[in-house]
Amino acid sequence: MKLVRSSALVACLLACAGSASAQERGGFSLNRFNPSERGSEWFSEDTLDLRGHMRFALGAVGDYSHKPLVLYDAGGDEVSAIVEHQLFVHLGGALILWDRLRLGLSVPVVAWNEGDTGVLNGAFIDGKEGGGVGDLRLAADARLLGEYRSAFSLAFGVQAHLPTGDREAFTSDGKVRITPRLAAAGEVGGFAYAARAGFNYRAQSDDFAGDPFGSEMLFGAAAGLRVADGKLLLGPEVYGSTVVSDGGDGMFKRRTTPLEVLIGGHYTAGDVRFGLGAGPGLTRGAGAPQFRVLASLEYFPAVKTEEAPGAPSDRDGDGILDADDACPDVPGVASEDPKKHGCPAPTDRDGDGIFDADDACPDEAGVASEDPKKHGCPLPPDRDGDGIFDAADACPDEAGVASDDPSKHGCPLPKDRDGDGILDADDACPDLAGPADPDPKKHGCPKAKVVGTKIEILERVEFDTNKATIRPESDGVLTAVLDVLKKYPQIKKVRVEGHTDNRGGAAHNLGLSKRRAAAVMKWLIDRGIDKGRLVSDGLGQTKPIDTNDTADGRQNNRRVEFNILETEGSLEVETK
Repeated sequence: MKLVRSSALVACLLACAGSASAQERGGFSLNRFNPSERGSEWFSEDTLDLRGHMRFALGAVGDYSHKPLVLYDAGGDEVSAIVEHQLFVHLGGALILWDRLRLGLSVPVVAWNEGDTGVLNGAFIDGKEGGGVGDLRLAADARLLGEYRSAFSLAFGVQAHLPTGDREAFTSDGKVRITPRLAAAGEVGGFAYAARAGFNYRAQSDDFAGDPFGSEMLFGAAAGLRVADGKLLLGPEVYGSTVVSDGGDGMFKRRTTPLEVLIGGHYTAGDVRFGLGAGPGLTRGAGAPQFRVLASLEYFPAVKTEEAPGAPSDRDGDGILDADDACPDVPGVASEDPKKHGCPAPTDRDGDGIFDADDACPDEAGVASEDPKKHGCPLPPDRDGDGIFDAADACPDEAGVASDDPSKHGCPLPKDRDGDGILDADDACPDLAGPADPDPKKHGCPKAKVVGTKIEILERVEFDTNKATIRPESDGVLTAVLDVLKKYPQIKKVRVEGHTDNRGGAAHNLGLSKRRAAAVMKWLIDRGIDKGRLVSDGLGQTKPIDTNDTADGRQNNRRVEFNILETEGSLEVETK
């Protein structure tokens, strides 16, 4: 497929044969290849190897580009290659500090710069030939997340390009460029990747040949495979830029996106690394050549963990170097005794962690003891496994707890089946959780519970004398009724009944009982019970449950009852 190049540097060559009146035009930093900091295993991207302290890297990258700056006529045909050949040697160094910070320096030396002249919009364009230097680059990067060759690592950095090059040779803008950037890298298995995004602030923003110049967004990505025991990294890299600054009049400039791809690899041999790569420009943009060829060579001392070649030997692989290993051909363990250091540990036939030489029972797993006759021997039996030996366990077949009372030592604690903190022996309702009560018949019983078709209450609902006002001391028993209704939503209808003794007129007592039942119903509704689940009625003195001839009997007759009228499905409740 024919290489497609998007618009950039497409210019109409004016029919200006006379050059006497033409003016010479200034240049800019043409080269779009910005080499990675020394120590990386990519050409333009970064593997983010920021390990070590005072660790340094030195190297050079040879960078040849063919026709990075060409003038075309209106039909898209080449008229003049202003820069036809450009060869840089990027001399660089890096210093890593505190396993996190890297300082970098790169000096682009122009070894070859050659091209033609052209006339554009009445101005001569003439690339200066010969050697020189480009813009000096200073850089600093800090690792934010991850480690070298982990699944993901992230770093932030900034580069500053100082105007040390020559505009006429298209090796400098003549002004400072500042580039903050964010870089990521990682490896999963043998797959390696890298990516970056940055912003290139360019103070030089004069358009050239109709192409916009100025500040740019920078981007790049790489992906590849590690082979040859991780020493060789192979894969493609893609990088480019696009202008984002405006034209000074508030209008954004027409964007152009020079884009290049490289196919290459880097091989690491000890402390030395070299690489080769080549690739075309994918778009027709200023600085994007028809093709580029790269070669690199650098010195980057490996960290200690990487210094396997030439490291002291460990023939048996037990982690103890042969020079210190008393048994260099048999895997062993460390020992403070030089004669045993690196030798196998003493035998432990029963596997109890006590060597046979010190084990009083070497064929029966046991425990440590200060008594040499018992050291390594099993503990006395403990049939119920409660940690109390049978000889001292008052209940050797039932797991229990320690006690100062020998008759209870090793026996279970008294039971509390309903978990209300009242032992079953004292609990009047051992299967229903309830509060303590001085009445033994109520001790440990709930104040309200479902029994048959009633919600039984253990305490009376108290009212002010001859009134329907509920006294505060009744909140506890009514709260218990409320909890029962919430616990059993299948109870669909309950009738709250009020009853009185026979003192006073029958009509008065009937009305009082109705008002009291309605007051209790309202108390429950106000606290969240659906009013559709409740009805109230008063029966006055018509249904006594005790004699009205005694004070106690009359008190029993003055009562509130909760009768279940309707349920949905089965109502499985505890009735004890």
